[in-house]
Amino acid sequence: MPCDLQSKRATFRALHKEGCFILPNPWDIGSIRRLEKRGFKALASTSAGAAWAAGRNDGELCRDDVLEHLRLLCGATDLPVNGDFESGFADEPESVAVNVALALDTGVAGLSVEDRTGRVLYEQPLAVDRIKAAHEAVARSGQEVILVGRSEGYLVGRTELTQTIDRLVAYADAGADCLYAPGMTDLSAIRTLVSAVAPKPVNVLLIGPNMRVADLAAAGVRRVSVAAPLQPQRGPALIKPFNC
Repeated sequence: MPCDLQSKRATFRALHKEGCFILPNPWDIGSIRRLEKRGFKALASTSAGAAWAAGRNDGELCRDDVLEHLRLLCGATDLPVNGDFESGFADEPESVAVNVALALDTGVAGLSVEDRTGRVLYEQPLAVDRIKAAHEAVARSGQEVILVGRSEGYLVGRTELTQTIDRLVAYADAGADCLYAPGMTDLSAIRTLVSAVAPKPVNVLLIGPNMRVADLAAAGVRRVSVAAPLQPQRGPALIKPFNC
C-alpha cells in the first residue's frame, strides 16, 4: 500500500533520533528498486549520480532539472528520500528560501544545502544566513522536513577541523536539523564534531577502504551516506543495511 508523505517524513525524522543508518544514493527508478529490495529504510539523491545519468558533469544540472529528478525519485518509492539540493541554486538567502520551498513540494523528507559555490566556500556570515533562510522556508511550509547543513571545506581543500566545526555549529544554531561535512575520515575528528553539535545528528560520507559503519556508529554518527554511484567499491549492490 502506498505510504503517505506525512508518514514518510515522520519515519525519516525518527531515524535521526537514535542509532545509525545507511543512506544509499539511487539515481533512477532501477537503482531505487534494487535498494528497496536490500532493506534500506531511507534513500538520498546524489547530485553526481543524477548528472552522470543525464550525460552531464556533476554541478551541471540546473534547479529545475534537480526538482524534476527529486519528483521522480520521491514518487517512485515509499521510502523517505533526502534531496541533495547542492548550494540551493542561488547565492542570496532570499533566493535560497524560494528554491527550498519549491524543493519541499517534490515530496522530499530531507533536504541538504551546501555552503559553497564552485570551488569556493561562502563567507561564514552569508553561509549562516543561507541556512537560516532555508530553515525559515521549511518552518513556513509547516512540513516536517529534515534540513541538513553541509560544510564543503574538506572537498575543496579547506580541511581545518576547527573552522569546519565552527561552521557546522553555526548552521545548527541557524536551524539545521542535521550536520554534514563530507570528506571527513578521521574518527577522532568525527567524534569531536559529534560532540560539538550534540544533540543534533551528524551525517558522514563513507569513503575510502578503511572507513567502517560500525566504527562511525560507535563514534556517535547517526547517518552514513555512501559515495557517488559510479565508484565501484561503493555501488548499491555491494552496500548492506546497517542498524545499531
